[in-house]
Amino acid sequence: MQATRTETSSVIPFSITSPAFIQGSMIPALYACDSTNISPELHWNRPFTTVAAFALIMDDPDVPTQPWVHWLVYNIPATDTVLPMHFPMDSVLTNGTKQGLTSFRITGYGGPCPPDGVHRYYFKLYALDTKINLPSCDTKSQLLNAMNGHILGEADLMGKYTRKKLTNK
Repeated sequence: MQATRTETSSVIPFSITSPAFIQGSMIPALYACDSTNISPELHWNRPFTTVAAFALIMDDPDVPTQPWVHWLVYNIPATDTVLPMHFPMDSVLTNGTKQGLTSFRITGYGGPCPPDGVHRYYFKLYALDTKINLPSCDTKSQLLNAMNGHILGEADLMGKYTRKKLTNK
């Protein structure tokens, strides 16, 4: 499901970056299931003056069935431009930020953990003209439906990950 954008023009490009890895490169194991499985730090700019909140969806499109959802975060305050490393796993934070269930059936970040090969992981950040009115979010589809018609802009950061093979000696 693809959420639709509201009609707006952006003069400043909307972008998301991380000090942990650059666009298209390998995500360090620190942020994956093979290590501490903590979220990487993410940074973005605020190109729209009408932003009411941000939402983030991290998923892996390289699974055989549907994209595997690793992180759903919404109602990130409009004044925020950073998600810190090792973001809390709470479903609701004191600043109003909420997190939904991942494909792992947990709330909060679930790092890269591909069963085989190299997988791509997309961190998609949405600038919204409203806060999302969901008491809780159990699926990516619920979040996309709630964002439908409220997206001012979208930015993405893609990193790759592959698990190290264990060798028997």
